[in-house]
Amino acid sequence: MATIQLSEVIDKERLISLTPEVDIRNVKIRQPDVNRLGVQLTGYFEHFDASRIQIIGLVEYSYMQGMTQDRKEEIFDTLFSLNIPCVIFCRELMPDETFLEYARKYHTPVLLTKQATSVFMAELIRWMNVRLAPCISIHGVLVDVYGEGVLITGESGIGKSEAALELIKRGHRLVSDDVVEIRRVSEETLVGSAPDITKHFIELRGIGIIDVKTLFGVSSVRDTQNIDLVIQLEEWDKEKEYDRLGLEEEYTEYLGNRVVCHRIPIRPGRNLAVICESAAVNHRQKKMGYNAAQELYNRVQKALTSRHKEEDDDD
Repeated sequence: MATIQLSEVIDKERLISLTPEVDIRNVKIRQPDVNRLGVQLTGYFEHFDASRIQIIGLVEYSYMQGMTQDRKEEIFDTLFSLNIPCVIFCRELMPDETFLEYARKYHTPVLLTKQATSVFMAELIRWMNVRLAPCISIHGVLVDVYGEGVLITGESGIGKSEAALELIKRGHRLVSDDVVEIRRVSEETLVGSAPDITKHFIELRGIGIIDVKTLFGVSSVRDTQNIDLVIQLEEWDKEKEYDRLGLEEEYTEYLGNRVVCHRIPIRPGRNLAVICESAAVNHRQKKMGYNAAQELYNRVQKALTSRHKEEDDDD
């Protein structure tokens, strides 16, 4: 199971620690959901998920201000005894000494942010959803082509990296070469990225490793990209039937999500970069409601209907 170190959350969101004496090195976050403390402050802890990051906003803070000292001690002791990963106060609201006392007693970090509660929660959940999403690694190349994430797959040596290099020279951006890490951040979205070791590098047989960021500039790379389209390169087989119209979409599946897939046969003289560009633009057109194959089909049907009508009139 994927985890996030609490120190990463602190660095990402620029949080201030109100309990610096508490050791956070072994505190790990295992799920992207957070909990805004509400009914728990009244003493109701049924169905309480103690593994989540706990958030306190203005409403909860105001309620805590009105609690008696005995009630605070009772509720805070119960809350922190459940081994929660941390508590984050929003809007720079400072907890009282009783709250911090019980946090230290149970070695629970208390953190502070100046952000508004809803904005902070939305950003934190979005980031953790990506970091904690189910992940697989596949052999391929991921390129951002006109804003569409194009995943190029195929056997080793078929020309994936060469196609990516030509796309980069044409102004598109590399995400990953050779190994692509795919994360399922939702039922609709797959996000691809590169392993830290190979980020921004491309391997070209006969030349070796090249640093795309250094050669072509920072505008030629990006860290992550949604995977919108898969292009599968394969050796040309004259005995095999290939789709020439594209009326019906083919799909491939990663982590339970389906992605549109085009099988492209490779022959000498075919410009793979132009093919990838055309596929990306065509896919974008389809998402915007225009399907060229369907338009051609409609024209043919209209022409046939018109011809039959003329023949019937002649009879």
